[in-house]
Amino acid sequence: MNQKNANDNKMSPEQVRRGRRMALLLFAVGFGPMILATVMYYTGWLNPTGHSNHGELLQPPVQVAELQLNGADSQPLSDRFGPELEEPEWMLLVVADNCGTACEELLYRARQVNIALGKNANRVNRSAWVGSMSDDLAERWPEEYSSMERVSQASNTSAALPPGIDPAQQPRILVIDPFGNIIMHYGSEHTGKEMLNDLKHLLKLSQIG
Repeated sequence: MNQKNANDNKMSPEQVRRGRRMALLLFAVGFGPMILATVMYYTGWLNPTGHSNHGELLQPPVQVAELQLNGADSQPLSDRFGPELEEPEWMLLVVADNCGTACEELLYRARQVNIALGKNANRVNRSAWVGSMSDDLAERWPEEYSSMERVSQASNTSAALPPGIDPAQQPRILVIDPFGNIIMHYGSEHTGKEMLNDLKHLLKLSQIG
């Protein structure tokens, strides 16, 4: 009888894996921000006395779920982030209401910086949340920005935009980490080299994505 109970209580390999994933998720939610802050402090990253970031840092970070966006597959964009995923990625998200000249400059910059990451390029994907665009850009999009997914606002929702982000006034590039945190943003005032240096530093520090 005791042997039978022991066998009944034995967890399957899938249950063990699921338990480990849940433990990792709880650890990341509870201790992730603290660990990140410690790394930032002791390495000097984003610290005025050490490495100086070029992008605009969001303090505290904002969850991408608050943007209420769906991918091209109509699924929530936030589903693509989290420690439970096997291969979470970083994301460069270009946001603009009217994609004019300034917006297209950022589309081009996001593409070129992503390519310039070399062997780390596959750790970062790029997307665009844009409203209207010229017929010329729409015609060129499939050829020039085929790897940049168009995302959209979920039906009957409104986005809680991070402080300092107003796509109607100024296009921006948002940097989203593998946990779904919007941590930094860039505009036309930043150069591609500045953005590339920041991303290289982020990817060097990150053990995820």
